[in-house]
Amino acid sequence: MLYFTIALLSAFLVGLLGASGLRLRGRIRRRLTRSVPVVDDRAVSEILATGVLAAEDDEPLDQAEIDEEERRFWSERWDEPEER
Repeated sequence: MLYFTIALLSAFLVGLLGASGLRLRGRIRRRLTRSVPVVDDRAVSEILATGVLAAEDDEPLDQAEIDEEERRFWSERWDEPEER
């Protein structure tokens, strides 16, 4: 009876690990396919006509926020390393 219980629990854990591995693989695959831009015939035509391909970003950059972070970075005081 003890061996049966151990075998049953082991089979359950192996199944659980397998299912979670498959879900993780699917999630990673969806994330990778979403981030890869598609270059089709329309995109090639646009590249040939204009020389660039305008792709839609998830979120446009906020130039004011970038400027503020750059200003904050360069205004920080950098302590000199202590000499021993």
